[in-house]
Amino acid sequence: MLGHRIVAGSGVSARAKRVKIHGVEVKGVDVDLETRCAHHHLPNDIIAIKFACCGKWFPCHQCHAECADHTVSLWSREQFHERAVLCGACGYQLMIREYLDSGSVCPCCNRQFNPGCARHHHFYFAT
Repeated sequence: MLGHRIVAGSGVSARAKRVKIHGVEVKGVDVDLETRCAHHHLPNDIIAIKFACCGKWFPCHQCHAECADHTVSLWSREQFHERAVLCGACGYQLMIREYLDSGSVCPCCNRQFNPGCARHHHFYFAT
């Protein structure tokens, strides 16, 4: 396992829920239909990430910590071809490299992602 290990929560947050977004089940805390959550809820907070450790989709690492019962593992550079980022606006699943190179814009629907998400890449992707 590479990089950060984030300690998991109890996995039983009272606010946790599962939402189908463009046919993909996204787990998290107070998740809306475009993947915003209790932790990140600006208009352009519209991505969910498939976690390498469990293959499940969450809006953010904080949702994973509250809703999962295991620690996070990062996607390795060798896995950057995997489709692991969901656009909450259109449902397009971006490859990790595609997302990192996107300029914070969905290549399918052109919706703007929150550019501040770049400060959190180290929680998900090996650098």
